[in-house]
Amino acid sequence: MTSSLRIINKIKPYNKVIDIDGDKSLSIRWALLASQAKGKSRAYKLLKSQDVLSTLSCLKKLGIKIMIKNKYCEIQGKGINGFNYKKNLVLNAGNSGTLGRLILGLLVHSPKKIKLIGDRSLSKRDFSRITEPLNKVGARFFFNKKNKLPLSILGTKFAKPIDYIESKGSAQCKSSIMLSALNTKGETKIKAKKSRTHTELLFKYLGIPIKIKKTKKFDFIRINGKKEFRSFNYKIPADISSSAFFIVLTALSKNSTLIIKNVNINTSRVGVIKILLKMGVKISLRNKTNYKGEKIADISIKSSKNLKAINCPVNLNSSAIDEFLIIFLVAARSKGVSYFKDLSELNQKESPRLDWGSKILNLMGVKTITTKNSIKIFGNPNLNIKKKIIVKDYLKDHRVFMTSVIAALVFGGEWTIHDKDSIQTSFPSFLDIINRISKKTL
Repeated sequence: MTSSLRIINKIKPYNKVIDIDGDKSLSIRWALLASQAKGKSRAYKLLKSQDVLSTLSCLKKLGIKIMIKNKYCEIQGKGINGFNYKKNLVLNAGNSGTLGRLILGLLVHSPKKIKLIGDRSLSKRDFSRITEPLNKVGARFFFNKKNKLPLSILGTKFAKPIDYIESKGSAQCKSSIMLSALNTKGETKIKAKKSRTHTELLFKYLGIPIKIKKTKKFDFIRINGKKEFRSFNYKIPADISSSAFFIVLTALSKNSTLIIKNVNINTSRVGVIKILLKMGVKISLRNKTNYKGEKIADISIKSSKNLKAINCPVNLNSSAIDEFLIIFLVAARSKGVSYFKDLSELNQKESPRLDWGSKILNLMGVKTITTKNSIKIFGNPNLNIKKKIIVKDYLKDHRVFMTSVIAALVFGGEWTIHDKDSIQTSFPSFLDIINRISKKTL
């Protein structure tokens, strides 16, 4: 795969039905929980991205047997804290913040020191937000560089439940504490700002003792640990974060329609749909079903004219946190000034995404006003790019790459987008699906 992609033509009208890769959040969570179950678990349509493969690699190093077939992945779980590994173990989380933070929750009982490393992007991200509460559980952490990877963890025989307040809307931190609770006797109590709920739904499905009380801003979660659970099979639904790129591609293209099959529409993940509907995008949900606690549907999208600017409600932020870059493209085409605020969490991702969102729009000729946690986007319904644009040096953030591709296909111009291989971390088939839709080779 070459290191850059050149796009010089807009996409032509299309009418397609597509399947999207399996949900990354669920793929990683299935693997981690399957490693703690007793017996053989299988996942069908497991996402085979670099983040998920890094998860499987880490579990193998921890002594878990894993078999990958064409149609499924099988994990032989050994029960809670059933890891078996040698001294001086090094685990590589690659680019995955989800893996890096969640796996620490499973290692609070580790009797030998384990080193956790990541790639250049992950090594810039703050890990204190999870190591501080896990310290209270009883784990000890050793950093080479303050609060950043690489770090080492040494577990304790006496892991204890804690009371934890998660105030940033981080599903990663919440889930890590939930996983640590599996290793503790007694009740772990979590007060968590609204974020994606995949871990809670899996705990319920697996029969792990969990109680949840929901309020407008917070979820109050109670978990009783040391409860063994049996192996389980899971068919991973399509990822709504990956689907969002094709939703926006279709909405901003001329005379086009698209149906995306079997997408996870978990209520904690559909902020992107709610925001785009408010902006006038033509989206409908069909064939709704429930699968092991998760809501699934086909998403239908049509080309959308007369798009409206939005003053985005902050209560939708956490359920759209991974989709804001692509939402910004809709704001660029909308009439009026769109305003998005309280988005400091965007700059805690693979790259400083709020900054990059503004930078891409500026390269396109769209005016923005950006602060450390907000952005105003001055939309132009007639935006048509006729210049050269180069996107590079973005820490190989897959969402920056994919957003740039969608922008090139709908707004025109001559684009050179570097680090084409960045999509391997989360959505390896992204360009293949683009090619199927557009009948061209990118």
